[in-house]
Amino acid sequence: MKFNPHAYQQYAIEYIKTHPVTALLLDMGLGKTVTTLTAIRDLMQDTFEVQRVLVVAPLRVARDTWPEEIRKWDHLKDLTCSVVVGTVTERRRALQKAADIYIVNRENLVWLSRNCRLDFDMVVLDELSSFKNPQAQRFKAMKVLRPKVKRIVGLTGTPSGNGLMDLWAEFRLLDMGERLGKYISQYRNTYFQPDKRNGMVVFSYKLLPGAEEAIYRKIADITVSMKATDYLKMPALVSVQTEVNLSEAERKRYNDFKKSLVMDLPGGEVTAANAAALTLKLSQMANGAIYTDDGKTIRLHDRKLDALEDLVESANGRPVLVAYWFRHDKERIQERMEARELKESRGFADWNAGKIPVALIHPASAGHGLNLQQGGSILIWFGLTWSLELYQQTVARLWRQGQESRTVIVQHIVVKGTIDERILKALEKKDGSQAALIEAVKADLEGKI
Repeated sequence: MKFNPHAYQQYAIEYIKTHPVTALLLDMGLGKTVTTLTAIRDLMQDTFEVQRVLVVAPLRVARDTWPEEIRKWDHLKDLTCSVVVGTVTERRRALQKAADIYIVNRENLVWLSRNCRLDFDMVVLDELSSFKNPQAQRFKAMKVLRPKVKRIVGLTGTPSGNGLMDLWAEFRLLDMGERLGKYISQYRNTYFQPDKRNGMVVFSYKLLPGAEEAIYRKIADITVSMKATDYLKMPALVSVQTEVNLSEAERKRYNDFKKSLVMDLPGGEVTAANAAALTLKLSQMANGAIYTDDGKTIRLHDRKLDALEDLVESANGRPVLVAYWFRHDKERIQERMEARELKESRGFADWNAGKIPVALIHPASAGHGLNLQQGGSILIWFGLTWSLELYQQTVARLWRQGQESRTVIVQHIVVKGTIDERILKALEKKDGSQAALIEAVKADLEGKI
C-alpha cells in the first residue's frame, strides 16, 4: 500500500528526524506507528544515522502491530524486523537474527537488559505512559539502557492519564532528567504541594499555581502533541448513561456492606480489608455478583444484565461491543446471550468483518494499536474502570479514523446510588487516580452515595 502522509504526519516524521529526543503525543488514530517507522527508514536509508533500533511495546502490539505495519506499506518493505517475544529460546533466536528493528514486549525488557549486548542506537517506547512508575523494573532497566542510546522516541496518546505527576518518570527516560529533574522529589517539590494528608503522611499532591504551564514549557522543545479532532474528520462521540435501580432488599445489602465491610451470604462470607478492596467489592455488587473470600461467585441481581439485553435489542441488529471488568461479568453475560470475547487476532478480524453481533472485551486487552472501528460503532460499558487511560483507550477502539458511522455511541450502564456514579464522575473529570478512588470510598462510607 502506498503511504501518502497527512501534513501532520509529515511534520511529525521530520520532527523525529531532527530531534534526537522526541515525545510524540499523537492522539489515538493518528498513525503513530507508521509515522515513526517512516522516520526510522529515512534515518537508516537516507542519512545513515541509525543502524539498529529497539522498539518496546505492549505484547500484542509488539507481536502483531509493528510487523504488520512494516508489511503493509510499500515504502517500509525494505526494513527487516525481529520480534523478541515468546519462550527464552525463541527470544534468544530472535536476537541472533540480523534485522534493522528488534521489537520486544515491555514485560521482557528486564530480561533483554540482562541477556543482550544492548548495542542499539535508537529506542522507541510505545506506549510511553507504561513507564510512569519509577519503581517498576521496566523503568529501571530502561534507565540503565538510556545513556547508551543516541536517539529515543516516546509514543503515547495519553501521557498523563492519572495526572501530571506521571510525566516525571516518562521524561526522565527520554532526556535523562534534563527538563523535569533527575529525581522525583525534585520535580514534586518544584511543581506540587501536599493535598490530602494525615499528619506527616501525604496521600496526594496538587499542582502549585502556574505549575501546569511551567511543566509544559519545560518539555515543549522535545514534544509534539496533536489531537485527532484537530486533524481528522472524526465521527461525533455521544456519551449516554443508562440508569438502573436496585430493589429495596438489594440496596439494603449494598448499604449494609459498605458500612460494616462484612457480608454473610449463603455461599460464604465476603469481607473488605481496605479502601481499594472495598471499591472492588462495591463495584462487583453494582454489577450483580461478588466473589466470596474463598473465591466463589455469589449472584446478587440481574439489573445490569436486563439493561444490557434491552440495549442490545434496541441496537436493531447493529454490532455491539461490551466492555466488562470482572470475570463473573463475562460469564453471566455469556449465559444470558450469545456473546464472543475478543482476545486473539482471529476474533478481532471477525469483529471487523461484521461476523460478531455481540462482542465482549476487557479494557486491559483493548489497548494501544487495536483497530475495531470497522466492526461497529456502539460501545456499552457493563462494568466501569477507574483507569482513565484504559477507559479512553477502549473508547478509541471505535472512535477513531476509519470509523464509517457518523456517530459513535458510548453507553454506560450505571446503578443509581452506588459506586458506579462515583467512578463515572471521576472519569468525566479526567481523574482516574488512586486518590479519586480513595476519596470515593470515603464519600461512600460517609453515606454520600
